[in-house]
Amino acid sequence: MPPELSAPELAERVVAAKTPAIARAISWAERGYERFPELLRLLYPRTGRARVVGLTGAPGAGKSTLTAALARLAREEGKRVGIVAVDPSSPFTGGAILGDRIRMQDLYTDPGVLIRSMATRGQLGGLSRATADAVDVLDAAGFDEILVETVGVGQDEVEIFRLAESCVVVLTPGMGDDIQAIKAGLMEVADLFVVNKADREGADRVVAEVSQMLELGEHGAWVPPVLKSVARVGKGVPELRAELERHRQFLLGEEGLGRRRARVRRRIESIVRDRLLSDLYALAGTDGSLDAHTAAVEERREDPRAAAEGLLGALRSGRRKE
Repeated sequence: MPPELSAPELAERVVAAKTPAIARAISWAERGYERFPELLRLLYPRTGRARVVGLTGAPGAGKSTLTAALARLAREEGKRVGIVAVDPSSPFTGGAILGDRIRMQDLYTDPGVLIRSMATRGQLGGLSRATADAVDVLDAAGFDEILVETVGVGQDEVEIFRLAESCVVVLTPGMGDDIQAIKAGLMEVADLFVVNKADREGADRVVAEVSQMLELGEHGAWVPPVLKSVARVGKGVPELRAELERHRQFLLGEEGLGRRRARVRRRIESIVRDRLLSDLYALAGTDGSLDAHTAAVEERREDPRAAAEGLLGALRSGRRKE
């Protein structure tokens, strides 16, 4: 592939499902390359066909193994599968140990599977900032199913809900206070619960406790099912895939339309928030910069709300000058 491609040229190759082009397009997104907005504008009309499934849960729950098992099952049905596996990055170097490369080795040689590893690079919420863009690239490239595996998350890291059509929370028995790990945020966003490593003692207890919590909570027309699996041998994976299909059919209804619209709105809000923060940091070195206002607040010459208003005023003024 030529070292320099225009956005239209790269878009054409992505749509033709050329693997090097897909990889380059995702790299553009990760690096914040100036040509990526144009590329996304060209690709986005071709998105919306893939089924996007997110898998999240505590570290060690077997998310990578379950993701690989779902991918193999989809391949048996002739589906093309894209996998975006997000790993935590070092706060010092920004690097990451991409464990999915170890757990999904057999899938790397399958021409119908494309696996992209991404580091969080400090982004909270279990996802990389460019994950949604990567999903759009894979969708435009014609992948039938896209599996997004997040980093191991806690109670409030639920960004996967903003991206995936169906959210799977993976649990395991014998990891201390099982329910403590999923209540609050994760309990609210889950579309399906899977108790993985169900051949271990205590699996039925976890299923019972999650089911009880679901009975106490408020739900719409969809009540998340609680399944058991042993992903390393494929047990329970066909049942999970069947429930995912049932959830997709549910989303074709009126409630699903509302959820899709809310997901799009949250993504737009996230982009606006990122742009505003970028503009805010660009004020560095001026009297109206974040550092200047921080110093004023610390010295009690200004209160935090007044500092925020001052920064907003500087941003608005800069936009008017443009």
